[in-house]
Amino acid sequence: MEKPKKVVLAYSGGLDTSIILKWLMVEYGCEVVTFTADLGQGEELEPARKKAEMMGASAIYIEDLREEFVRDFVMPMFRANAVYEGQYLLGTSIARPLISKRLVEIARAEGADAIAHGATGKGNDQVRFELSAYALEPGIKVVAPWREWDLTSRTRLIEWAEQHQVQVPKDKRGEAPFSVDANLLHTSSEGKVLEDPAQEAPDYVYQRTVNPEDAPDQPEYIEIGFEKGDPVSINGAAMSPAEILAALNEYGRKHGIGRLDLVEGRYVGMKSRGIYETPGGTIWLAAHRGIESLCLDRGAAHLKDELMPKYAELIYNGYWFSPEREMLQALIDKSQEHVRGTARMKLYKGQASCVGRWSEASLYSEAHVTFEEDAGAYDQKDAEGFIKLNALRLRLLAMRNRRGQP
Repeated sequence: MEKPKKVVLAYSGGLDTSIILKWLMVEYGCEVVTFTADLGQGEELEPARKKAEMMGASAIYIEDLREEFVRDFVMPMFRANAVYEGQYLLGTSIARPLISKRLVEIARAEGADAIAHGATGKGNDQVRFELSAYALEPGIKVVAPWREWDLTSRTRLIEWAEQHQVQVPKDKRGEAPFSVDANLLHTSSEGKVLEDPAQEAPDYVYQRTVNPEDAPDQPEYIEIGFEKGDPVSINGAAMSPAEILAALNEYGRKHGIGRLDLVEGRYVGMKSRGIYETPGGTIWLAAHRGIESLCLDRGAAHLKDELMPKYAELIYNGYWFSPEREMLQALIDKSQEHVRGTARMKLYKGQASCVGRWSEASLYSEAHVTFEEDAGAYDQKDAEGFIKLNALRLRLLAMRNRRGQP
């Protein structure tokens, strides 16, 4: 690859991306623009500005993207009830396309010819960042230092940092017990003490939720209002998308909801073990399914469930900006036109259960399902013909097979 002249770096302000910032300047002799996104990770971001200034970044972008993140990425995903490999709510995966989108937009605004990220060469994030970037700007150069440099150990990284005047905090000199990625939707912890899937994760790994065993002994009930498949209120109070998720996170934290210990199949081929916490998202998913159970026709609901694993896999693998994801999204959004109402949620010691749901768009008819007199709403005699027609092929099969027996 021809050496880039100006690079936009996805910059957290941590040691690794600070080393990358300096490495780009030393290795390529290029200008570096930093981009730091506030996706609700809960960290103070102004120190990132000071570090970038001190290290000579030619321009610095720090942006609060929490509302855009939830409105344009998390909400569409939750309309699909997307879950990867039966359990993972895709908290890391869904943040990457937004970061890539802004990297590309800033590169255009700054006249940069490349972007850079700090994802390792073994993980999924490198794929997600780069597929998204190429989908939005096919001619962009991508610099991935972890695939290029020979700084393959913590010791080598720190030695290089010290040689090039990159400040190394005392608490960064040893090996971190595990790595963490966080945003408003979740936290993800991997590596080191978590690498043996036979060993239970230490409780100190969990950062967003109390241990369910220590959660309140009394359940708490909340009501979540939905419009067109999206949550819009809690206990009758209207909130913005990010406010809704932040509030649900607090309910989930208090009651120990949303913990997951998962061994997953990475897109790059290996399996990895991760500890995820998605407190608000876990409540949201259960509430959304509760409202859908009233408002979605059986055929539409079952088709959605059939398509969901493919949709989730596309997001996990980094294909948010692909035509197939957009096609599925159009179908999913169409299904949500009448998904509105209120879900009553019971929160108790790690569990979020929908214990009540009501909607003006409900397809539920008590007159048809009651065990009492239904005033002619349903003629039970009709079931006989329905059963016989559906049994016809089974009876013909049985008759043929019986003829062939000795």
